[in-house]
Amino acid sequence: MRRRRGRFRTGGAIGVVLLVCLLGSACAGAAEQGSGPRPGQPAKEDAGAAGALAEKAQRVEKAQRAEQAQRAEKAAQAERAAKAAQVARVAAAKRWGLARTPLTAPAPPAIKPELTTRKGFEVEGGDSLPPVFTTVPVTERVVFLTIDDGTEKDPELLRMMSELKIPYSAFLSDYVIDDNYGYFRQMRDRGVALHNHTLNHRYMPGLSYGAQKREICGQQDKLAKLYGKRPALFRPPYGNYNQDTLRAAQACGVTAVPLWAAEAFPDRMEWREWDRDLHPGDIILTHFRGREDWDGTMTDMIRQVMKTVTEKGYAVARLEDYV
Repeated sequence: MRRRRGRFRTGGAIGVVLLVCLLGSACAGAAEQGSGPRPGQPAKEDAGAAGALAEKAQRVEKAQRAEQAQRAEKAAQAERAAKAAQVARVAAAKRWGLARTPLTAPAPPAIKPELTTRKGFEVEGGDSLPPVFTTVPVTERVVFLTIDDGTEKDPELLRMMSELKIPYSAFLSDYVIDDNYGYFRQMRDRGVALHNHTLNHRYMPGLSYGAQKREICGQQDKLAKLYGKRPALFRPPYGNYNQDTLRAAQACGVTAVPLWAAEAFPDRMEWREWDRDLHPGDIILTHFRGREDWDGTMTDMIRQVMKTVTEKGYAVARLEDYV
């Protein structure tokens, strides 16, 4: 009896073990089939990701090549345009009787120079008033051409300056431009900035503050109405001013008062500085005048001033790019 019970136990144990093994194999197989990656699946996923990255890199490289080509084409176009402009300027210089082609001014500064009143030109309490200066603080060999009042309205001047690409600024008085406002509209349309030289060109220190303000603000209003912009620059007649002049100019919206370091005529240059020479940033003054006042025309005056400027190695730059 004992021997039979022992055999029964042994057989049962073996059966249980076999059953557990079979069940374990089945579960392991199911788990392996259900939760694990299928054969070859990771390789396919890796290959797909690598392909997408390669395709993206190709797109980026293609875009970069296109951008580089576009930049190169723009640079080539700019170079061709600059060469064509220089050829045209050389031809214009010969046509207008200039011995030398005017030099081309460098690109204007990204930040305009800080302006201060020239020593000896101060007025009491002037620290908070518009600066008065004869030279713009620059290191480049550039000068600035300004033309005052507006008496002479020579159409040849417009053509000459446009063809030669010489920048200049006009300081206008209403009492001499009121017979031909359209002439200065043409000038504005050619890129010339029009600034304030008072309504009637009076000696400012001899006027009261109120009278000076009427002269300056009245011209601001006129120029804004006629040409669409209130000037930021003002030049007092004869270069004379006092504290009231600068206070009135500031009240009228003026931010700077450029005077001049040299003056141009058809037959000569006159100098403010002791060395009778040009310096970087010097402002040159001339006037809208003709044969009634000069022994020559406005185009003669431009030939004279450009002869001096070019021979001394200077280019004429646009004042408003620096002030």
